[in-house]
Amino acid sequence: MKASYLSLLVVAGLLSAGVAQADEALAKAKNCLACHTVDKKIVGPSYKDVAKKYAGQKGIEATLAEKVIKGGKGSWGEVPMPPNAAVSPDDAAKLVKWILSLK
Repeated sequence: MKASYLSLLVVAGLLSAGVAQADEALAKAKNCLACHTVDKKIVGPSYKDVAKKYAGQKGIEATLAEKVIKGGKGSWGEVPMPPNAAVSPDDAAKLVKWILSLK
């Protein structure tokens, strides 16, 4: 029984790691990493800072996904985030979910 439970935990961990890597790959493919990184500010805030700022806020996923597509300004200073029309709503939702999962 313990071995089965342990096996399930290992598989779940591998699957979630695969999802995280896939979403980082999506961020690379959509050129998000030209201005952001996971753990330090470049032009825009780090993804970990974004996750920390918006942690626990209801409905924030939809708001941030819209910002990914339409761009925004003022939330993180003077430099605006340009629109990313090439990012589909589904991809924006995946990116935001991944970003908000970062600790």
